[in-house]
Amino acid sequence: MATKAKVHSGAAKRFKKTAAGFKHKHAFKSHILTKMTTKRKRQLRGTSMLNAADVPAVKRMLRSN
Repeated sequence: MATKAKVHSGAAKRFKKTAAGFKHKHAFKSHILTKMTTKRKRQLRGTSMLNAADVPAVKRMLRSN
Protein backbone atom coordinates (compact mmCIF):
# COMPACT_ATOMS: atom_id res chain seq x y z
CA MET A 1 0.00 0.00 0.00
CA ALA A 2 1.47 3.35 -1.06
CA THR A 3 1.70 6.13 1.48
CA LYS A 4 0.06 9.44 0.81
CA ALA A 5 2.36 12.38 0.04
CA LYS A 6 2.25 14.92 2.86
CA VAL A 7 2.10 18.68 2.50
CA HIS A 8 4.87 20.75 4.10
CA SER A 9 2.86 22.13 7.02
CA GLY A 10 5.05 25.22 7.41
CA ALA A 11 4.61 26.14 3.75
CA ALA A 12 0.86 25.47 3.91
CA LYS A 13 0.56 28.16 6.59
CA ARG A 14 2.61 30.72 4.64
CA PHE A 15 1.50 30.44 1.01
CA LYS A 16 -1.97 30.55 -0.59
CA LYS A 17 -2.59 29.34 -4.14
CA THR A 18 -4.45 31.79 -6.38
CA ALA A 19 -5.23 31.88 -10.10
CA ALA A 20 -2.24 34.19 -10.64
CA GLY A 21 0.20 32.10 -8.60
CA PHE A 22 1.01 32.05 -4.88
CA LYS A 23 0.48 34.93 -2.48
CA HIS A 24 2.45 35.46 0.72
CA LYS A 25 2.78 37.87 3.61
CA HIS A 26 5.81 40.16 3.87
CA ALA A 27 8.65 39.18 6.20
CA PHE A 28 10.06 41.39 9.00
CA LYS A 29 6.65 42.66 10.15
CA SER A 30 6.01 40.67 13.34
CA HIS A 31 7.91 42.26 16.25
CA ILE A 32 10.58 44.84 17.18
CA LEU A 33 8.84 47.41 14.99
CA THR A 34 9.74 50.49 17.07
CA LYS A 35 13.08 50.98 15.32
CA MET A 36 11.51 50.62 11.86
CA THR A 37 10.33 53.73 10.03
CA THR A 38 6.63 54.28 9.38
CA LYS A 39 7.29 54.21 5.64
CA ARG A 40 8.93 50.78 5.87
CA LYS A 41 6.09 49.35 7.99
CA ARG A 42 3.50 50.75 5.59
CA GLN A 43 5.26 49.20 2.58
CA LEU A 44 5.31 45.78 4.30
CA ARG A 45 1.51 45.70 4.74
CA GLY A 46 -0.70 43.32 2.82
CA THR A 47 0.31 40.40 0.63
CA SER A 48 2.44 39.99 -2.49
CA MET A 49 2.76 37.46 -5.25
CA LEU A 50 5.59 34.96 -4.98
CA ASN A 51 8.64 35.53 -7.19
CA ALA A 52 8.76 33.22 -10.24
CA ALA A 53 12.10 31.76 -9.11
CA ASP A 54 10.53 30.46 -5.88
CA VAL A 55 7.38 28.96 -7.44
CA PRO A 56 8.83 25.46 -8.22
CA ALA A 57 10.00 24.99 -4.62
CA VAL A 58 6.63 26.05 -3.17
CA LYS A 59 4.73 23.84 -5.64
CA ARG A 60 6.84 20.89 -4.49
CA MET A 61 6.09 21.63 -0.84
CA LEU A 62 2.33 22.00 -1.47
CA ARG A 63 2.13 18.98 -3.80
CA SER A 64 -1.36 17.84 -2.81
CA ASN A 65 -2.95 21.23 -3.60
